[in-house]
Amino acid sequence: MKRKAFQTVVLTMPCVGTSTAFSIVDALASAGRDWEMLHGTEPNSPVFEARLLSADGKPYTDVNGRRITPDGALRDCSRPDIIVVPDLHLDPQAPPPDDVMQLVPWLLEAYSQGAIITSVCSGALLLAASGLLDGLDATSHWGFCDAIARRFPEVRMRKERILIPAGEGHRIVTAGGASAWGDLVLYLVGRLASQEEARRLARVYLLQPHADGQLQYASLVAGAQHDDRLIGEAQIWASENYAALTPVALMAARVGMNERSLLRRFRKATGQTPFEYIQTLRIEEAKQMLETTDTSIEDIAAEVGYTEPSSFRNAFRRYVGMPPSTYRKKRLLPAAVPARRTASGALSPGNLRT
Repeated sequence: MKRKAFQTVVLTMPCVGTSTAFSIVDALASAGRDWEMLHGTEPNSPVFEARLLSADGKPYTDVNGRRITPDGALRDCSRPDIIVVPDLHLDPQAPPPDDVMQLVPWLLEAYSQGAIITSVCSGALLLAASGLLDGLDATSHWGFCDAIARRFPEVRMRKERILIPAGEGHRIVTAGGASAWGDLVLYLVGRLASQEEARRLARVYLLQPHADGQLQYASLVAGAQHDDRLIGEAQIWASENYAALTPVALMAARVGMNERSLLRRFRKATGQTPFEYIQTLRIEEAKQMLETTDTSIEDIAAEVGYTEPSSFRNAFRRYVGMPPSTYRKKRLLPAAVPARRTASGALSPGNLRT
């Protein structure tokens, strides 16, 4: 007997990341089909019927200038089983625009009818604005987590997590950065079809779950915007002097404050203490050195301001979620000889050094 496909809506609009949205639709459509095709067997009935739907179904131009034609309008799927909100190219510091917020009533109605509501990356901003994340753990792209937490304090943002099922019956699922669409798809396939089907899909698409979380990708110095001129001066000074032995005391002296006043004012402006900010600068510089040099970990620790390598390793693990040695191995990229233009202006391809 054929199983009924799960009616899946991938929301789209001009601010949606097109590559993420289409990747989700394509991967879900291949469940029960592509593995069988590769092995010369009869395909199974579709597990998901995934469609790209917008508020009105009309063609639009996305943020990269591509012309996109949705599969239809939201009214074409009155009772979806699953809804996916992909990444939204929005300013994390600004309220969501009206064309995004107009989707909230539809989302809430679908949830009340039993739909599983999911988001990828900054799509969590819409779920937070709808109230669906109130009182729940949630995740998003690391660059959005703090902004969402500030605007929606009822939401417990977990910047380190890649995937969080939450709420009654785990019907709210949030995923981290844009590439976490793969983690979300594998989760949905494993939950609603079978773990074997999810393993097959992972092998077809070469999907590897982000088992180590997303802290390793985060820029630790992407903080809150503020208008405090003195704290801005303190941050500029810190960016050049974070390796000093007593950076907080020196920072306070630089802007003419005592340390207690600096702590209070710095935290109000940035959401961090001066010590935490210095730590993020040190660890961010260490990440860059681990990625781009072969300097020993002990020398990197000293270079960024730690007198004891063990203190550096502990701080690195706390902020990045793994030891510096593991980070260095995971972040290595293929070394390539840069391409150069020939006399005619054509590009001469670079060569990989393996």
